[in-house]
Amino acid sequence: MADIKSNKKENIIMAAWIFAALLFYCLAGGFSLMIPLLLVFYGCYLAMFRGVQRKRFLHCGLLLVLLTASGQAMMEYAHLSAYYIPVASVAMLAMLLFNDFQLAFSMAFMASALLSLVLGLSLQVCLIMFIGGLAGSYMVRQARTRGKVLAAGLIAGGIQAFAFFLEHPYLSREVFYDGIRPLLISGIISAAVVMVTLKIFESLFGELTHFSLLELSDALTQPLLKRLALEAPGTYHHSLVLSNLAGAAADAIGANALLVRVGAYYHDIGKLVKPEYFNENQMMTDNKHDSLEPSMSRLVILNHVKEGVEIANRYKLNPRLIEFIQEHHGTSLIYYFYQKALTEDDTDSVLEENYRYPGPKPQTREAAIIMLADSVEGATRALDEHTPVRISELVRKIINNKFIDGQLDACNLTLREIEAISGVFARELAAMYHARVKYPHAKKTNGHHGKPFGGDDHADAPEDHAGR
Repeated sequence: MADIKSNKKENIIMAAWIFAALLFYCLAGGFSLMIPLLLVFYGCYLAMFRGVQRKRFLHCGLLLVLLTASGQAMMEYAHLSAYYIPVASVAMLAMLLFNDFQLAFSMAFMASALLSLVLGLSLQVCLIMFIGGLAGSYMVRQARTRGKVLAAGLIAGGIQAFAFFLEHPYLSREVFYDGIRPLLISGIISAAVVMVTLKIFESLFGELTHFSLLELSDALTQPLLKRLALEAPGTYHHSLVLSNLAGAAADAIGANALLVRVGAYYHDIGKLVKPEYFNENQMMTDNKHDSLEPSMSRLVILNHVKEGVEIANRYKLNPRLIEFIQEHHGTSLIYYFYQKALTEDDTDSVLEENYRYPGPKPQTREAAIIMLADSVEGATRALDEHTPVRISELVRKIINNKFIDGQLDACNLTLREIEAISGVFARELAAMYHARVKYPHAKKTNGHHGKPFGGDDHADAPEDHAGR
C-alpha cells in the first residue's frame, strides 16, 4: 500500500513538472497553451485507464516531440507543405513497438492534434492526418516483413489522399499537386521513417518487435541456439516441441504467439551449463541423479534458472525473453526430488520451500502459457499409454494443480482462456503422440518370409510413411 501511494505521489510530481516545463516552453515559443494541458491529460489517460507505466508514457512523449520538431523544421526551413509531414509514422511505430492498437489509436490522435496546434493547421488537416495514422497503424499490425510496412505506408497515404479528395470533390491541377500528391508521398515517407528508425527505437526503449523476434528464432544465425542444438540436443528438441505447443495455445486466446514461440526457444538455455543432468539429454548415459543426494539434485535443477538468466545477460537477450527464463517454473515444487528427500531423510528436516523454484510467478499470459506447456509436455512424454483420453485427463489435472498451487495468480488469464489452453494442449499432444497401427506379419509364400525385398515389415506400408 505504501509503495502504491509513493508511486502515485511520484507520478503527480512528474506530471506537475512536465506541465510547468511545457507551459514555459509554449509561452516562450508563442505556441498554444492547450498543448501542455492536452499532454498532461493524455498522460492521465494512459496511467489511469490503460495502466501504462511511466516509462511507456515517456517513450510515447519522445515520439511525439520528435515528430513535432521534424514537422516544424520541414515547414520553416524546407518550406514544404504540412501534407508532406509523415504523421502516420508515429502511429505505425507505436503499433510495431508496443503491439497495442488502442495505444496506436491514441498516438495517431495526439500526433495530428499536436501538429495542428503547433503549426496552426486547420481541423480539416488534423482529421486527414488522424485518419492516415489510423490506417497506417491498422495495416502494420503483425507486420513481419518490410514489404508489409511499405504497403501500410502506401495505404495510409492513399487514405489521406482520398480524405482530401472528399473535402475537395473536384479534380484539378491544384487539388492534385497541393493536396493529393503530397499526402501520397507522406505515406511513402512514413514507411521509410519506420523502417529506418524502428531498430533504433527498439533498442532505445527495450522493446521487442516481430522483426527482432524473427531474427532471434533463426537457429542458423543465433549463436545461443546453435550452442543449444550442439551441446544439449535433447533440450533443443524439447524447446522446439514446446514452441509449437505453446504457440498454438497463444493463437487460441489471442496472445502474442510469436513472442511465445521465441520465448520457448530460449526458456531452458540454463541447461547448457550441466546438460547431462537433465533427462532429455541422457540418451546414451545413466541418470546422473542416481548417485546424488536429493539436496544436491535440487541445487542442480534450481540453478538452471539462475544460470539461464546469466547466459541471457551475457548474450544481451532482450529483458522480455529473460522474463520467460525466470518465470517458466514460477514457484513450483520440484516434486520428484522433494518426495525422494522425504523417503530418504528425516521428514522434519526437509522443508518444502527449499524444493520450490525462486520465481517469480508468471506475470503475463505469454509466460503462463510457457509454464503450462512445459509442465504438460514433460508429463505427457512420461506416460505409458498415449491415448487421447489419457492425455486430456493428464493435461487438465496438471493445469488444475498449477491453478490450485497459485502459479497463475499474477498473470491475467481468465478461466475461459485456461479452458481453451487445455483444449489446445490436449489436441496438439494427442497429435504428437498418436498411436500407430501394428501391421500383421505376412504369411510365407513361395519360400519367402513376407518381406518381398528383404526389408523391414513396415518399409512398404504407405500408411506408415504418411505419418499415421
